[in-house]
Amino acid sequence: MPPRRSYDQYCSAARALDLVGDRWTLLIVRELLAGPRRYTDLHADLPGVSTDVLASRLKDMERDGLATRRRLPPPGAAFVYELTGRGRELLPVLQALGEWGQAELGERRPTDAVRAHWFALPLLRALTGDGVVEVRLDEGDFHLFVGAEDGPVFGDGPAPAEPDARLVLDTATGTAISRGELALPDAVRDGRITVTGDGTLAKALRET
Repeated sequence: MPPRRSYDQYCSAARALDLVGDRWTLLIVRELLAGPRRYTDLHADLPGVSTDVLASRLKDMERDGLATRRRLPPPGAAFVYELTGRGRELLPVLQALGEWGQAELGERRPTDAVRAHWFALPLLRALTGDGVVEVRLDEGDFHLFVGAEDGPVFGDGPAPAEPDARLVLDTATGTAISRGELALPDAVRDGRITVTGDGTLAKALRET
């Protein structure tokens, strides 16, 4: 494997960018925040990345201690990639970057891809407490592990068990929250998000 490129600057920001500044790396981290993912799943949820670049970035992330590769036990027997503890520490970095980038979203362009779970991190920023939240959108369902200190922070599809809260919203509402134009409590009060469930998170959202 070729040596890692470096800015050769004695600065923590430069050192961080040595590891995650390459194109696609932080978006791979975003996908791996959902837990172990197969290469084919990563490629499907990163439209626009070439197979060569994706393979190269994953190797770089393994070398730099941000991700690991392991084989699932039978009957799966497939290789998956997952974040290390060091890689998961990039969650607040991605959250801050996403919040900073809200103003850049604008209107969705005809060429813009979208996946339901790309709304996970904006919603996670708006939720406080601990528990599992299932989200139903036009594009599909996903779930959030609010307050999780390790492991996945979101996942595709319905929650693996009865969630603490279920949120039903349309894409326009999810987009408005992602842009920072609409606060989650306001969306609930205005009836743009339907909240069901008996958990603490559901009760807190209904009482906002």
